[in-house]
Amino acid sequence: MQTNIIWTGKLCHSIENCLLTKTASGNEICSTIIGYYNNEIYKVDYQIKTNNNWETVFLTLRSRIDNADKSLILERKDGIWILDGMPRQEFANIFDIDIYPTPFTNTLAINRLKLKDSERQVIEVLYFDIPEKEVKPVKQIYTRLKEDRYLFENFDKSFKAEIKTDGQGLVVDYPNLFEMAIKNETSYANL
Repeated sequence: MQTNIIWTGKLCHSIENCLLTKTASGNEICSTIIGYYNNEIYKVDYQIKTNNNWETVFLTLRSRIDNADKSLILERKDGIWILDGMPRQEFANIFDIDIYPTPFTNTLAINRLKLKDSERQVIEVLYFDIPEKEVKPVKQIYTRLKEDRYLFENFDKSFKAEIKTDGQGLVVDYPNLFEMAIKNETSYANL
């Protein structure tokens, strides 16, 4: 099963084409974002692999901001994150990533946590802020308000938003930031 999603970004003036493929071992996500932010044109390509519990096990991220290229590879092996070939022990208890500017990475936490109505969970994520060119661990809070609504908050109280999702945990509306424009589900056969 494949799901192809197009999101539009309001604040970051972006369009994203994301392909989510369910596999025997988990999920594979391949996406491209293009946009304009802080007077800079940018492009982001990312590929994510998860296990069946929606824990991220692999990420490649390539970005181009006004002709400056950056890339990284993040892989989880034996409980240790390896970032560009270097083990990072300080990330050991992190299972989720958050890439800005995409709403897709909220899906990772939402599907991994499997919260019940009114249940709240504080998690630590590895946050990739592409426009600001930084990677850092941060704490976030997810609260399931009802089946299709989540309150997302930064632990430091610097940001919060009520996110509307669909039955797959994909963001439909992220007020003032992202909106799903198109979603197309297809069955496929490996050739």
